[in-house]
Amino acid sequence: MDERARHWQYDELPGVDLLRARYVHKTFVRHTHENFVIAAIADGVEVFHHGGGDQYAGAGALALVNPDIPHTGRAGVPEGWRYGAVYPPPDVVAEIAAETTGLRGTPGFVSPVVDDPYAAGLVHQVLRAADEGNALAADTLLRVAVTRLLRLNGGPMPRREVRTAGARIAARARGVLEERMARPPTLERLAADLGTSPFALLRAFRNAYGMPPHAWLTDARVRRARRLLDTGTSPSEAAVAVGFTDQPHLNRHFSRMVGVPPGAYQRERKNVQDLR
Repeated sequence: MDERARHWQYDELPGVDLLRARYVHKTFVRHTHENFVIAAIADGVEVFHHGGGDQYAGAGALALVNPDIPHTGRAGVPEGWRYGAVYPPPDVVAEIAAETTGLRGTPGFVSPVVDDPYAAGLVHQVLRAADEGNALAADTLLRVAVTRLLRLNGGPMPRREVRTAGARIAARARGVLEERMARPPTLERLAADLGTSPFALLRAFRNAYGMPPHAWLTDARVRRARRLLDTGTSPSEAAVAVGFTDQPHLNRHFSRMVGVPPGAYQRERKNVQDLR
């Protein structure tokens, strides 16, 4: 079976990423998203590691991931899985929650899998409306889908408060890596600069962010590369700017986290810019 994917934006849904894909052998490495993930499985089964265990989403179910939560993705059956996904920003979900639910605090999803064919159908209708240029339908259906899922499976996301010394060290390490993304220090040097040991830093960072510093850095590089590609930077220039050795290095990691190569990703973004 052929694998195919389209990752795009629709001008009338600002800030919302859209994806339609079929994967068989694709494996998403551990990564995060700045936006919510609402993925509706059309057929097959997706397995994704989330919250300490594997989650299974089959046809008619939705895979739901809150922003900045590490997760993976792979096929759960030999024929793979086909799905459509919308990625609304946190401010859009918060606005919908405030208007249509009684949720307090920062809203999020409680369970990573919800079996609701009706909501899954709404997600596919959002993608169809975006394809057809039907702005009214796309916006309306997105809001109805998010409202339904928040009412079925919504709750306040836990507040991340930096309390322990380890959490403070992890936050400082993250700041250093963000500033020195293109030329990061070794784990030993980073730990020494922060006044701790390499293994203590590794443990603290994993506890705070769900992955070791090198994996977090790769994730952060791909995120920054996406922003550069959105502004028109070429994939080769973006690769070097964020610290990858060359464009093939960026291609490999980008595809394993975003689902499409950076060139295809940028072409879809350029199409949106041209329409504007």
